[in-house]
Amino acid sequence: MGTVTELTYYPVKGCASVTASEAVVTPAGLAHDRAFMVVGEDGVFRTQRRDPLLALIRPAIDAGGERLALRAPGHGEVVVDVEARGSGRPIEMFGTPYRGIDQGDTVARWLTEVLGGPVRLVRVPEDHGRVTDGMTPGTSGYADSSAVHLLSRASLDHLNGRLAERGAQPLPMDRFRPNIVIGGWDAPHTEDTLRRLDIGGVTLGYTKLAVRCVVTTVDQETGDKDGPEPLRTLAAYRRAAGGGVAFGSKFSVLRTGKIAVGDQVEVLERGESELR
Repeated sequence: MGTVTELTYYPVKGCASVTASEAVVTPAGLAHDRAFMVVGEDGVFRTQRRDPLLALIRPAIDAGGERLALRAPGHGEVVVDVEARGSGRPIEMFGTPYRGIDQGDTVARWLTEVLGGPVRLVRVPEDHGRVTDGMTPGTSGYADSSAVHLLSRASLDHLNGRLAERGAQPLPMDRFRPNIVIGGWDAPHTEDTLRRLDIGGVTLGYTKLAVRCVVTTVDQETGDKDGPEPLRTLAAYRRAAGGGVAFGSKFSVLRTGKIAVGDQVEVLERGESELR
């Protein structure tokens, strides 16, 4: 039986992670996950695909989500009294229009200095109402797609074995930015075939495979792009039926509750892998 070994959330999309021993899981995923996002002057979202230095920005947010602090090497800290209400401003993510509540000029100036170009910080509105796609529709904040990204330790161990065969260095779990890491499964990619599962007091429903992008090539400690791996190796054995290479799986939240490191995973339903 699988067991939760890591819980991670990302208050600001594209920025560094926050690890936790336990977490509240909302309809949009782990509390505060991707609740904020950096956007350009045109309102278009920014991630490590374009701005790998986002990886160096370390967020901290209080339990109530009322105060956000950001730190970056050489830039000190900025603290935001979070604005959670208002009509918001138009923003865009993957060509889809949304709205975001602007968090003010002070944090915008700080982020602009860190990233070297004009940007602003927005928060998910309370009436976000986003409907995500996949086998089990749900909602999420500013995540790329579904509310929860789950990855197993066995899958990473298998990938690192293949990287070693190519003479490449092993990669840490943070390259893939999962929310939940599961240990204890012998077979890699067990998460591909899960369709419904209980963890602690939470029920998750499978939406789709996690198709990987260039963010996996960014060293999360330095913000540097680190060559073609792991995408080159994944392309040799992890081709998704819909295109791209897949590693890990995405889930919607069917029942909210609390989850903790050490919780066991109860698989309620399985299906076939969507790899081609």
